[in-house]
Amino acid sequence: MTHSKKAKDGWNSRMGVILAVAGSAVGIGNFLRFPGQAAEYGGGAFMIAYIVAFLIIGLPLCWAEWSMGRRGGRKGFNSAPGIYNTFTKHPIGRYFGVVALVIPIVIYMYYVYIESWCLGYAVNYLMGNMQFESVDDAGGFFAAFTGIGEDGSALGFAIDKVTPYLLICFVINFFLIYRGISRGIEFFSKIAMPTLMVIAFIVLIRVLTLGTPDEAKPENNVNNGLGFMWNPNKVYLEEKTIDDAGNEVWAVQQELVGAMALERGALLAESSNLVRITEKTVLSQLVNPQLWLAAAGQIFFSLSIGFGIILTYASYLKKSDDVVLSGLTATSTNEFCEVALGGLITLPAAVAFLGVAGLAGAGIGTFSLGFNVFPMVFSEMAGGQFFGFLFFFLLFLAAVTSSLSMLQPGIIFFEETMKLDRKQSVAMLGLITALGTSFCVYFSKDLKALDTLDFWVGTFMIFILATFQIIIFGWVWGINKGMKEAHEGAHIRIPGIFGMIMKYVTPVFLLVIFALFIMVNVLGINFQGGERQLSAYVTDLFGSNPNAVAWMSVVIILIMAAFFTLSISRVKAYKDYHKS
Repeated sequence: MTHSKKAKDGWNSRMGVILAVAGSAVGIGNFLRFPGQAAEYGGGAFMIAYIVAFLIIGLPLCWAEWSMGRRGGRKGFNSAPGIYNTFTKHPIGRYFGVVALVIPIVIYMYYVYIESWCLGYAVNYLMGNMQFESVDDAGGFFAAFTGIGEDGSALGFAIDKVTPYLLICFVINFFLIYRGISRGIEFFSKIAMPTLMVIAFIVLIRVLTLGTPDEAKPENNVNNGLGFMWNPNKVYLEEKTIDDAGNEVWAVQQELVGAMALERGALLAESSNLVRITEKTVLSQLVNPQLWLAAAGQIFFSLSIGFGIILTYASYLKKSDDVVLSGLTATSTNEFCEVALGGLITLPAAVAFLGVAGLAGAGIGTFSLGFNVFPMVFSEMAGGQFFGFLFFFLLFLAAVTSSLSMLQPGIIFFEETMKLDRKQSVAMLGLITALGTSFCVYFSKDLKALDTLDFWVGTFMIFILATFQIIIFGWVWGINKGMKEAHEGAHIRIPGIFGMIMKYVTPVFLLVIFALFIMVNVLGINFQGGERQLSAYVTDLFGSNPNAVAWMSVVIILIMAAFFTLSISRVKAYKDYHKS
């Protein structure tokens, strides 16, 4: 049976859908999260795990979502619950669509907040307000701008407050989503993606020509920055210290990169029995389960798989449209932006100005690297105000292409199930997301609301949805049927080995990674040694002193899930689909 409702909107061109899907994937994580993860988990060793995860998780899930989405669209459904409903005879299929709706909508609630940081930083660079003497100074500006020090302190209409930029971002996103697939998302993606890449190349050229900015610190140079990120074997300078229990332990003081640093480290080790040099081989790093967990997590964030977004985008394709080549092109575009642009811009510049030790001391988290460390780099760089503007405007464009994609699943769900027109569905989703974003902005202390929503929705639920989708593709629909659908209109074929990978390897790999995720990020098991300690995400909810903001964040998620569950239960078209 084919649902009678036909989508009036759609893609104007193959290039449009490729750029839109690539745009949904290319975001802040490409230029901040990826370099930070690569540096934290061993550079070259992380890249090996990252490439394996891309082949085992990224490509299989990408092709599965493109194929399932197009097939669901031909059956008359464009929202995730309707699409899943066409594959499963049991109602559980359409109710899993709740997860595919909650994920992008809740992520949008806090992602647009981060998006506004990027726009605010770009404007402040353009106005010449971003000169800092230290990482602490840059961190102080970030804390005041985002309200990280106190709830409600982010509110205010000033050039150094986030509120005006947040309103601008909201207007841009909902104006474009109101215009629809072709006149909104596709139109913006065709402009933003090429512009983004041109800006990235300009910043990249500037970074790669930095050389050695401070001749007094010859080890702080671009080449060592590249080495810090990509070398598979890591060399550390360790010092013997006394821990809190009174035991002698060897603590890492810094990573040694470059010949001069290695020479000085060797001299220190020879002159004192309290200092030594140790080396971590690539194999010793690859046995760390947390490295694989980080690599798999980055693939999810990088490709926007397991979000339900590609599923919706692909539902507007025709049977003759090539989903194999389009999917491969979109993922390749994203990987180029992440590895060849994001990877080569961020860490080499930071190491060139701050050095390996300085960068490690500043922390390598996504927010720390982008909003604390990089402003210091631009403060010391010739023409730094201009290049700082370019970099954060680049992040802003990347963020908008991603946040736009997060709105479409909710918009089409309201249109498909509640028979709302575009204006009504945009108004409803606008109200829902405005309330959620306001919650994140007001409860800004330590970014607790943002962080809690990101963990339970932007990480935990994505693992669940991705695993569900690959099981549906490989075991419910069946590999043979799935591959046949994928190859309709395809100019290239998916290599035969991927049939086995998609049916057996990907589900097992995802289940193992999810188990590791629970052990590390929920149960607090540390595979590198150390005392087991429950995750803060658990103690915030069930500890002796529960956190009210964390509980309110979880309640928001549950309310959203209940709302969509109730809405799905009332859709007659879903119930009627299997009657004939």
